[in-house]
Amino acid sequence: METGSDGWNIRTAVAALLSAILLAGCRYSFTGASVPSHIKTIAIPLVRDQSGFGDPQLPEKVTNELVREFQRDNTLEVTNRGTADSMLEGTILSVRDEPVVVQGGERVSKRRITITVNARYEDMKLRKTAWQKDFSNWGDYDSGAGLTQRNAGVTEAIRKIGEDILIQTVSNW
Repeated sequence: METGSDGWNIRTAVAALLSAILLAGCRYSFTGASVPSHIKTIAIPLVRDQSGFGDPQLPEKVTNELVREFQRDNTLEVTNRGTADSMLEGTILSVRDEPVVVQGGERVSKRRITITVNARYEDMKLRKTAWQKDFSNWGDYDSGAGLTQRNAGVTEAIRKIGEDILIQTVSNW
């Protein structure tokens, strides 16, 4: 059997590579996580926007992503505010659009959108705040490619924030 200079043989290397490929496609799910047994549902009202970013659709985009994340995870059923066991409220605090890659001649080739959202999760049955926290994440886009590319950066940042908030909600008990 052939062994490399670091002691790994070919079979070990192939097994490690196959494992990495298989795990790369896995999406973590927190179904059955440690959410208290009295909480089965969650309300997610429209996120507020205090960022001054100027995109009137931004609160709806963030809210829709949060709803999608919770529906995909399926730990808590998304329902209306009047019947929910818990509630997730959010406020967009800031949106920054900054250069991240500058090429020769001080030409910006890549930009980064960073969004910060304050989220508060409440246990409506016990009438208490379970947690409140700021979440910040980013999405890069090619500079000079127009509004479509910038929106792709915004979408990526929102997706990451949605995942972070879901994880905080269903696993931090």
